[in-house]
Amino acid sequence: MQTRRDEEYYNKMIEAYIGKEEETLWYQLAFSKFNFNGVDTIRWNWSWWAFGLGFLFLLYRKQYTPALLLFFISVSVGIIPFMSIVIMVLSGGYSTYFVYKGFKSKLLEVEANIEDEETRIKTMREVGGYNQWVVWLYIGFILLMGTMVLIMISPFLMQ
Repeated sequence: MQTRRDEEYYNKMIEAYIGKEEETLWYQLAFSKFNFNGVDTIRWNWSWWAFGLGFLFLLYRKQYTPALLLFFISVSVGIIPFMSIVIMVLSGGYSTYFVYKGFKSKLLEVEANIEDEETRIKTMREVGGYNQWVVWLYIGFILLMGTMVLIMISPFLMQ
């Protein structure tokens, strides 16, 4: 049974790993769904960010292997009608689980190598967090796509 002290420590580690205080509660609630009586299980947990951004969401959250896998799946089956929306829905429902798995992996590694609680928390901030460059990549992609659309429709606008 988990004590109040253990729960506080675990929540501090989640907050350090997520790197954004305003998102911590959402992730704490999501992570609690994935651990049932000490057993990790994949469960549905909706994220609009994961739905809309797909593999970019996983890149943002430093989950490189699942991001690469989702990218290849998206490219491979995305050409089949309606499969893109299926991939988006599955991404929205299951991507947070991969963030949880990344957290658990780093938590076990940090706890195995570091004794001091404060040093553990600082280390989780360093190994967790998010990639700000993904935001800029996404903004650049949107600007590029917008420019391409304008170029494609400009002949029709000039008539």
